[in-house]
Amino acid sequence: MSEYQAETVSDKGLVKIPSLNSVKRSVDKLEAEVTAHGMKVFARIDHAAGALQVDKQLRPTELLIFGSPQGGTPLMAASQAIGLDLPLKILAWEDESGMVWLSYNDLAYLANRYGISECPQVEVLSAVLSGLVNIAAEH
Repeated sequence: MSEYQAETVSDKGLVKIPSLNSVKRSVDKLEAEVTAHGMKVFARIDHAAGALQVDKQLRPTELLIFGSPQGGTPLMAASQAIGLDLPLKILAWEDESGMVWLSYNDLAYLANRYGISECPQVEVLSAVLSGLVNIAAEH
């Protein structure tokens, strides 16, 4: 991929990996993959565009919110409170050096938070998230 490595910030439950694409292209690729996998895109939020609406500047930052009942329902059946962190989200953002990153919540961390680590769907969705992010990060 690139000289950068994936980084899991375990104490905060965040995973971040570098993208070889712009923020927009990364999210375009994510959106296409999410749809191709039969999931629904609920929202695409351009935080930089929102900042401009109040005369502020923000480096490119976009959030994709997506999911499916097939993926999320088993998690919510195990603990409805995880609905606070569902649907799934991936943030694409550009840092001060111009590097683009893709970040998302580590599902194992969330499962531990909600006491549902034994739910098999955690592993399945973790693999899906990782796969989506890796595809979006590649040229």
